[in-house]
Amino acid sequence: MDNSIKKKKIQKTVFTVLKYVVLVFFSFVSLLPLVSCVITAFKTEEEYNTTNVMTLPHSFLNFSNFVDAFTKANMGRAFLNSTIILICVLLISTFIGTQIAYVLDRFEFLGNKLIRNLFLFASLLPGVAMQVAVYQIMYKLHLINSLPGYIVMMCGTDIISIYIYIQFFENIPKDIDESGIIDGAGYFTIFYRLLLPLLKPAIVTSCILKGVSTYNEYYAANLYLQDKVKYPTVATSLYTFVGPLGSQYNLICAGVIISIIPALIVFITCQKKIYTGLTSGAIKS
Repeated sequence: MDNSIKKKKIQKTVFTVLKYVVLVFFSFVSLLPLVSCVITAFKTEEEYNTTNVMTLPHSFLNFSNFVDAFTKANMGRAFLNSTIILICVLLISTFIGTQIAYVLDRFEFLGNKLIRNLFLFASLLPGVAMQVAVYQIMYKLHLINSLPGYIVMMCGTDIISIYIYIQFFENIPKDIDESGIIDGAGYFTIFYRLLLPLLKPAIVTSCILKGVSTYNEYYAANLYLQDKVKYPTVATSLYTFVGPLGSQYNLICAGVIISIIPALIVFITCQKKIYTGLTSGAIKS
């Protein structure tokens, strides 16, 4: 009996040690690119060309790379364009997505399940595979190299957000709708006055997920916003330092850190609401 208890304790100890070793290893692998990026961002061009990637710079008080990256890459204009795009996309996507989820959850009609299945099928399609058709539509509508056109394209139906909203609506009792109808409220009043305020955690979660993908979008921004002087975004502005004669990775890394800071601040500020939104939407009452 004592031997079996000892074996179980040994097995539990070994399992715990292995678990923490694996966690530390993958944490190290995940943080290594970020650490190398920070180190490179503070190096001069001579230091970058003559030292190893993980070799520490001579001084961490050298901010000339950050100034050069911000000015030469026109990041001020890029941040302005990205902010305009982000605000418009989040407002329109939230306005459309919440109403779609409200209709799909609260109303039973022919084709309801079909629409949900089509949304699921659409989420499985790779975006790159549909770019030819999307580009032709954008070209025919004269929306290429246009900030409003790019915003309209990025406001396309966000499947993940719709499912998050649907999960939240399923947790909201229908008694609220019925009490509103008894008091003489219409469907729009019920939605905007009674249900929409209860969706705040879901809206915050969806806005963070949609906002990060929109903020980091490079492929579509590079393809549809072809005037890089007039319509740079944060993602495309960093490619100013990439060329056929070589790349200035110390400036690129400085620009990456500058672009990460706003997203990091938003995430740290809203992380509790993000986690609350994801977990609450996954539990049915």
